Amino acid sequence: MQIYRSGSVLLTGAVAVALAVTALPAAQAAPSATAVISEVYGGGGNSGATLTRDFVELAGVGSAPIEVGGLSVQYLPGSPSAGSRWQVSELSGSIAPGGRYLVAQAAGTGGTVALPTADATGTIAMAAGSGTVALVSGTAPLTCKSAADCAADTRIVDLVGYGSAVVREGSGPVPGASATASVARAASLADTDDNAADLSAGTPTPVNAKGETSGGGQEPEEPGPTEPGDVRIHDIQGTTRVSPLEGTAVTGVPGIVTGVRTSGSRGFWIQDTAPDNDPRTSEGLFVYTGSAAPTVKAGDSVLVSGKVAEYYPGTGTQSLTQITAPRVTVVSSGNTLPAPVVLDARSVPGRYVPSADGGAIDALPLDPDRYALDLYEALEGSRVRIADTRVTGATTAYDEIWVTVKPKENPTRRGGTLYASYEDQNTGRLKVMSLDPAQPVPTANVGDVLKGRTTGVLDYASYGGYNVQATELGTVVDKKLRREVTRKQKKDELAVATYNVENLDAGDDQAKFDTLAEGVAVNLSSPDIVSLEEIQDDNGAVNDGTTGSEATLKRFTDAVVAKGGPRYAWRYIAPENNKDGGEPGGNIRNVFLYNPKRVSFTDRPGGDATTPVRAVDTWLGVKLSASPGRINPASPAWADSRKPLVGEFVFRGKPVFVIGNHFASKGGDQPLHGRYQEPTRSSETKRIQQAAEVNTFVTSLLKADRSAHVVALGDFNDFEFSPTMKALTKGKALKPLISTLPVGERYSYVFDGNSQTLDHILTSPGVRRLDYDVVHINAEFADQASDHDPQVVRIKVGGLWPW
Repeated sequence: MQIYRSGSVLLTGAVAVALAVTALPAAQAAPSATAVISEVYGGGGNSGATLTRDFVELAGVGSAPIEVGGLSVQYLPGSPSAGSRWQVSELSGSIAPGGRYLVAQAAGTGGTVALPTADATGTIAMAAGSGTVALVSGTAPLTCKSAADCAADTRIVDLVGYGSAVVREGSGPVPGASATASVARAASLADTDDNAADLSAGTPTPVNAKGETSGGGQEPEEPGPTEPGDVRIHDIQGTTRVSPLEGTAVTGVPGIVTGVRTSGSRGFWIQDTAPDNDPRTSEGLFVYTGSAAPTVKAGDSVLVSGKVAEYYPGTGTQSLTQITAPRVTVVSSGNTLPAPVVLDARSVPGRYVPSADGGAIDALPLDPDRYALDLYEALEGSRVRIADTRVTGATTAYDEIWVTVKPKENPTRRGGTLYASYEDQNTGRLKVMSLDPAQPVPTANVGDVLKGRTTGVLDYASYGGYNVQATELGTVVDKKLRREVTRKQKKDELAVATYNVENLDAGDDQAKFDTLAEGVAVNLSSPDIVSLEEIQDDNGAVNDGTTGSEATLKRFTDAVVAKGGPRYAWRYIAPENNKDGGEPGGNIRNVFLYNPKRVSFTDRPGGDATTPVRAVDTWLGVKLSASPGRINPASPAWADSRKPLVGEFVFRGKPVFVIGNHFASKGGDQPLHGRYQEPTRSSETKRIQQAAEVNTFVTSLLKADRSAHVVALGDFNDFEFSPTMKALTKGKALKPLISTLPVGERYSYVFDGNSQTLDHILTSPGVRRLDYDVVHINAEFADQASDHDPQVVRIKVGGLWPW
């Protein structure tokens, strides 16, 4: 039996240190039988380098040609931070058996020797000395940032970590990479899934699909156009979301450069100064320069030749119309930029997007007077301006903020914008980013004001959809948003809280423990019971079979005491290794903390990771068959997902049943701003099944004792108006307390500028007098210990039913 109680394990300082420095395991997956990464070089264009560009070389190891259309090469820094993201280069064509395939990446200012003609070209500036490269089935960015996570991702065909890379295969990364040295496989192309054994450092030897190697000198450039052609930007953009000229070569497209992006997806925007009279056709366009840094500047009048393409930045997203492989002629400089279109409450329509009954909206004629997303598409690549906008999503680690141009659209009490239904989308939301690396978006919290004019180009990206790439930024007016402190429970009130602590494990920084602990001790005023979500095992993502969380909980409860809170005890059931979802190796679980000076826990044997807990009807009232226990853990509803934890507590002589929950995430749902409308919520099916399991269990408790005091709480990963909540509350077994608050206070999470509710507390009819509070301390702030706000209910056991 794996029931864990506080004090069952004592950790010395030496053990705690050992946990903090345990090495991460290497990624282990089956060796590729189709294609491998044969060589990686990140020193191109660096000082002392010979080659002018970075590259990744692939090799075919099967007996038949390998089609690589739909595959990608992706790169992650060697020591990824919380803000690091995989960068993606898409592939096309095929690799012959035993042949090579060359992916050119970013160019630098050094070097004298060009790569052979590349088979694919990306924009990634890889580090010379350390990094991770993956060959991926698909083009969506990977999300793994540890060797264990990446080993579990079945999309990865092959992976190479070099230098000091955290993410690698086998015993270690390949040593020796530098500005003058690549890492490459032996001629045999052996792949044993051990990077250190399979590859070694040496002189870069790039080979393309034709068998060509590096030649001398710089790659020749074709001359740019000298005269304007017949095609204008509005002809390219057309009246739908997809260009009527997609795949067509165009010559001499005129425009004024309105913005330049020198990192990430490099390129520049141009805008026509002679627009047509059709409000559906955008006069702006992105010119994608690939790995080459743009040489133009804002105000240049240019002629551009190249190929029209539609780029889909992510799965299910809309596309971005652009010119690729450009040849550019600068006609003049210092020209006045086209006047921006003002986006405000009057100009942005009240409807969000047209419906295609779940299908793609790509071919639907744009109606910018009726739909907000149609207006934004009709302005794609054009200059826009917003002014005096309220911040609805705090500054992120990626230097982004969300604002609304509609201050009266579903406002929350503290300055956000409420997401209140699937049908009523918030059309005024826009993400703002800066095009000037020297002037990032300022730090702001929800409710602050971006004062003055913010001007830039309207772009589209996979994360959040339409966004302003700002060349002029307003200034932030601090509206002094403060973290809330809820009142202390009275002597005769039982305070029960829920808090998602975002993958907490014993190896995390003390600062994270301290901030989370302050949230419990101070902001939540030391509840009697706290149901925690996202507690990992003691060594986090280290995938070595560890499932206990004693060290993590000891550090956390010590931190609570240090912040003036009580000495909490704890209860949890350790999951089976890697059976409860979350980060591979992390063994995420729900945990109860409780203050033994105020409430007692009824320990009853029999609960473990696989045994279902039952309601037992006795002459003294209902009790649990095991405490703590888990709800029907063998049900398919809980496969690779956190199982609810059930505990029996006693307060002032009365039993109280608490159910800690963490339902399946929304991963895989189509985006609100995407090409498929209405978007499919594919993840919802599992949460409805999970809700039905919890409802069935609660109903069994109430069948034995209708007056039973039941509190179900946690991160349900769904909204109060969702089918999940309907399944959870079926038969009025439970009532969601979020619905008792004023509308403008019904949120615990902020996503893409929408304040919304994912966390809930629900109570049974026997819980009669209560006081409920969502305590806003995280979601609205740029600096946050978790992305969720905690909440608490204070109940008087045995009071009168108020509904």
